[in-house]
Amino acid sequence: MEYIDTSDVPITDSHDGAAAILKKYKEAQNIKDYWKDKFEEAYEYCLPNRESFYDEAPGQKRTDKIFDETAVVGVQEFASRLQAGIVPTFARWADFQAGSEIPDMQKSFINLELDKITEYVFQVLQTSNFNQEVHESFMDLAIGTGILLVEEGDAVHPIKFSAVPLTRVCLNTGPDGSIDSIYRTRYCKPHEINLLYPRAILPENFDPLKNKKKVKIIEAVYKIHEDNVEKYKMCVVMENPKHILLEEMYEGEGACPYLVFRWNKASGEVYGRGPVFNAMGAIKTCNLTIELILQNAQMSVSGVYTYEDDGVINPDNISLVPGSLIPVAPGSKGLLPIQSASNFDVAQLVLNDMRQNIKKALYMEALGRPEGTPMTATEVSERMADLSRQIGSSFGRLQSELITPLLKRIIRILSKQGRIEIPKVNGREVKIAPRSPLAQAQHLQDVADVTRFNEIIAGTFGPQMINLIVDQNETAKYLAEKMNLPEKLIRDEGEQKELVDRLQQMQTAPEEGEAPPGAWYVLERSKERKAQGYK
Repeated sequence: MEYIDTSDVPITDSHDGAAAILKKYKEAQNIKDYWKDKFEEAYEYCLPNRESFYDEAPGQKRTDKIFDETAVVGVQEFASRLQAGIVPTFARWADFQAGSEIPDMQKSFINLELDKITEYVFQVLQTSNFNQEVHESFMDLAIGTGILLVEEGDAVHPIKFSAVPLTRVCLNTGPDGSIDSIYRTRYCKPHEINLLYPRAILPENFDPLKNKKKVKIIEAVYKIHEDNVEKYKMCVVMENPKHILLEEMYEGEGACPYLVFRWNKASGEVYGRGPVFNAMGAIKTCNLTIELILQNAQMSVSGVYTYEDDGVINPDNISLVPGSLIPVAPGSKGLLPIQSASNFDVAQLVLNDMRQNIKKALYMEALGRPEGTPMTATEVSERMADLSRQIGSSFGRLQSELITPLLKRIIRILSKQGRIEIPKVNGREVKIAPRSPLAQAQHLQDVADVTRFNEIIAGTFGPQMINLIVDQNETAKYLAEKMNLPEKLIRDEGEQKELVDRLQQMQTAPEEGEAPPGAWYVLERSKERKAQGYK
């Protein structure tokens, strides 16, 4: 599929077209309104510095409900460790490989070429702002839905990434339940419109220099369902006056600039449900418990007193400070302290249980603890394997909604810039193979299954039966693929056959008292003979 940008789409009936898009935007906004209270509560307790879902003045204090920081720290840890497990910094967490329909004789050469493309793609990622922005999106993912905008950059940074806050975006789904409509709300000054959208056409009788108030702009990106081709249309609409500023059509794999990915999703729902939703009860309980403990601590420090109204003691004039003298009437009991009714031990037990539940919900224990003795490679592998089992469904969703669309989008942009040749992703020619720590943990389970099978066959029928039952050459290829070994480390079939033939020839007639030569010696001799011109 050729990557085509048809950006010269004519704008007709701007007012009516804008009204139709704004109507769809209102429909998506109505869906989001059902979630606003839930989102606002989750963000207040876990990401208090994020923008509110309701209109409020900039710089508004949003930490009044935070008495316990377990959830706040937990969300940051969740994002950091999920990033390390799926898209680790300065690591190659995916490969472009030859698809299954490519003839075996061509795969080695194609994989070597694709390996170069993969290496360049990750060089671009490492020098971009991807790691910073994807971390912000992962924190939103802890609530349920992350949004990442991938745009064409400049000569120095070919690709630009932006984590778009959910407060500014509303979504809708298509017939298949996938996200097919994204509406982003932006407020800008009139003279900034052409800076944001250089090809925007302003409405007639609209002078950006005379209009000083900020205007509301809706950036709509929606999928065109036709011809079994990935096609998206972007419309930039001004709300007042109703006018289409810009229309663009994008066609081909990786056409959509917005990547919307969800942790879990209930049937029929648009927005995702993250691990924070499962822990909201414990999060609110922790904050309430800490608040009550602080109130009781204040009572324990300052005290609460009773006094007899004998006409002598005036509470307005009493100062409870060291060295103060308080007059009392003869026979009066004076001031008597009230014993606190709180039990700090019980409160601490409840608090510890709730904190533990929050950590379990955010997979903090499965991901490992940052303090203490550093884990060995085996421990890391086992923890990753355990985490992979726990979040299997969510990991699969992230693979389909984030990883694959992200790499498609990157390929599209780099191909458009002429930096790489255009490969087809997940088609006949190219497939995406994840090699992140979490993906590797799943692959290692497959490796363990093959190893265990060989051990059972050898233990039951004898080691000589392994070669009879199992194709060792195909097994080695399978293990190399699962363990993500570079293609250049695996000998091609021609070289393997030559090595076997020469080894058999040299082992048929060894000199007396001489041990059969090893495979390494045979290969070296083969290379020497080739260099000397022998076949």
